[in-house]
Amino acid sequence: MAFSAANASPQFSVVPVPSHQYSGEWEFFVGGGLAVFDCNSDNNPEVFAAGGAGPSTLLINTSTTEAVRFATNPSAASGLEDLTNVTGAYPLDIDSDGTLDLVILRVGHNTILQGQGDCQFAPFPEKQIPSFGDHWTTAFSATWEQGQTLPTMAFGNYIDRFDPNGPFETCDASFLHRPNFDGQDGQQGYSAALPLTPGYCTLSMLFSDWGRKGRADLRVSNDRHYYIRGGSEQLWSMAATPRLYGQADGWRDYSLWGMGIASRDLTGDGLPEIYLTSMGDQKLHSLTSTTEPSYENAPYGKGITAHRPYTGGDGRPSTGWHVAFGDVQNDGYDDIFVTKGNVEQMPVAAMQDPNNLLLGQQDGNFVEGGAEAGVASMDRGRGGAMVDLNSDGLLDLLVNNRRADLQIWQNTTADAGDWLSLALRQEGSNPFAIGAIVELRINDRLWTQERTIGGGHAGGSHVPLHFGLGDLGDQSVEITVIWPDQSQTIVTHDQLNTSIVVQKYN
Repeated sequence: MAFSAANASPQFSVVPVPSHQYSGEWEFFVGGGLAVFDCNSDNNPEVFAAGGAGPSTLLINTSTTEAVRFATNPSAASGLEDLTNVTGAYPLDIDSDGTLDLVILRVGHNTILQGQGDCQFAPFPEKQIPSFGDHWTTAFSATWEQGQTLPTMAFGNYIDRFDPNGPFETCDASFLHRPNFDGQDGQQGYSAALPLTPGYCTLSMLFSDWGRKGRADLRVSNDRHYYIRGGSEQLWSMAATPRLYGQADGWRDYSLWGMGIASRDLTGDGLPEIYLTSMGDQKLHSLTSTTEPSYENAPYGKGITAHRPYTGGDGRPSTGWHVAFGDVQNDGYDDIFVTKGNVEQMPVAAMQDPNNLLLGQQDGNFVEGGAEAGVASMDRGRGGAMVDLNSDGLLDLLVNNRRADLQIWQNTTADAGDWLSLALRQEGSNPFAIGAIVELRINDRLWTQERTIGGGHAGGSHVPLHFGLGDLGDQSVEITVIWPDQSQTIVTHDQLNTSIVVQKYN
């Protein structure tokens, strides 16, 4: 069978939501992340929105398949009340009890709250989580290393705001927290953090098995606005003693105003491309080697740079923040969503700076569709998400805005293609199989996604993997899951346009 793509034009409608803004002075020019995850087990994800100097907000999903709807948390004691100085958040099941916890990034001391079910949260016992100093934290990622029952967690810090010589060239170190046995009761915990130095004002991190080697390394995106010179993007090898990849490994230095990271296999070779947001040109990196981390920039003609606003009349360079991959039309070709917005009042950058919705084409290029789709907001976007909020098989869009209300758009695209939503479960530690790789095959087409925690800009989603597949008719799908321990499960699935769970038993 020849692959056939759907012919839908993406369309979105505005969803009324309770008012929430990300605000504050210069420590909150960056950040503003969203954590999107199901905290009450109804299969529709909730939204935790960072508030900066103001209060954060938990929005409870009350959607139906026909309409996306949200309400503020109806409980007076969720455990998330009065959280301020929050830059972002990521959902993660730290204690492997099957209930998602919440890692909260702050200007000050970070907070990790234990999920209790029914969208209730409480402090973790101190011995089960790392201890934190007073930092300006703006990035996070997590993975499970082989043989560990607790996740390895990386926290990316921005400027050292206590350095009297700052802010320029005073980037703070980031920190890696690896689990260790405490030697007393045989339980794992966290010892002293390992500094990841040099730090270059980190704004995004992502653990990813970039070369399908069976081990996730740590990609770090940094803001050259404050390190000015001598810095670069980074890739840490997660060996027994972590080290930076360098030229001898095939790594080439890149310097940009790094804001966000996302990864997705766009070419069907099973290896992820890396999208990096920045001021001016956005970058799409592809591997040029199967054995070393050697990347090259996608050419300008591919349509991914999104370097200036496409509507609104402001011709100055754009400022990209959060980035997410997903197929909004389910035509079989992944799209790219980038939130945009001036840092504050930077005169060299556009003030009228709409979000991008870059639509993937059959030839591998991208075309801008934000204005026609109805998502070309001129508010100062920060964190974002591209997820199915109402289980209808269509990916919706969310943006947390600086000094403007949070925005949600429901995907109302007509005549979209086929899709499959896939969740992973395994027994024991890491029950959601962070680090697993999922391959879908239909004849000669291959879609690949990696189950990761991190990336984006100061926030991330913990939802089932969504695959847009085009018009498939009665074709069956072969699903291969490469679990974190590198064992495999192969499933043939005949029913499309549904959600499934693939379970690994010990």
